[in-house]
Amino acid sequence: MQLYQKWILLHQLTCNIDADFLENLDDFEIRDDDVFIITYPKSGTIWTQQILSLIYFEGHRNRTEDLSTLDRVPFFEYNIRKTDFLNRPSPRLFCSHLPYYLVPKGLKSKKAKIIYVYRNPKDVMTSYFHFSNLVVTLEAVNNMEHFMKRFLDGNVVGSRWFDHLRGWYEHRHDFSILFMMYEEMKKDLRSSVLKISHFLEKELSEEDVEAIVKQATFQNMKSDPKANYDEILKYEVGKRTDEGHFLRKGTVGDWKHHLSVEQNERFDKIFQRNMKNVPLKFIWDLNEE
Repeated sequence: MQLYQKWILLHQLTCNIDADFLENLDDFEIRDDDVFIITYPKSGTIWTQQILSLIYFEGHRNRTEDLSTLDRVPFFEYNIRKTDFLNRPSPRLFCSHLPYYLVPKGLKSKKAKIIYVYRNPKDVMTSYFHFSNLVVTLEAVNNMEHFMKRFLDGNVVGSRWFDHLRGWYEHRHDFSILFMMYEEMKKDLRSSVLKISHFLEKELSEEDVEAIVKQATFQNMKSDPKANYDEILKYEVGKRTDEGHFLRKGTVGDWKHHLSVEQNERFDKIFQRNMKNVPLKFIWDLNEE
């Protein structure tokens, strides 16, 4: 109960969260063909939303339908657009930052599918630092040392990164879940699209795959108003300055430009202590710059 209360408090203070919806979340009726993207914040959520939209909707893939990615794959707990989840046509696609212990119990039937995308936490923290200084509903932080303490203590939306990932990984056998690494998606987007579509049992032609990969690159997403969230950030969430975008850099290894040697070494010790029994692979740099 303590974890639940802390999670709710953090999100009520800083986010457009639907508390009434969350109170009855355990009994939310899950359909067999529902698909959930689960991430910790700043771990590739919007990117995976775009990939799923392109996989499932031909009109999105061939650009014959003008519908935003957020409307295709709404946030489950935030419900920014006040979407009627119950009456959405199947297949319903959702994205969420929920920890494993808050998701509807129907997800444990193992029929609905979950794609969990994780990213190396140094880049997550760096991206989150910039995002917190951009979005009006989040507390601005004047330096990385201050934000690093908040991040490691879990005093941010999403709570503690280590708990989020460990929780989902340690309970993976309760769900039909695919773990995808952000950095592997960056290294080989095509193979990642095929892996996701295979997990979802979606048949794609070679032409479909090429269209998905092309439209889901970071630069193409950043220039696509339906996919880049800039309008949502400006008019529905609110930002502190006209400078800055929801999608910032999307690179691997940007943490090297923000962490001191001492901060990096301190982070490594905490990471090793918390993740020693989690055999997931992590990539810290791709030498993209």
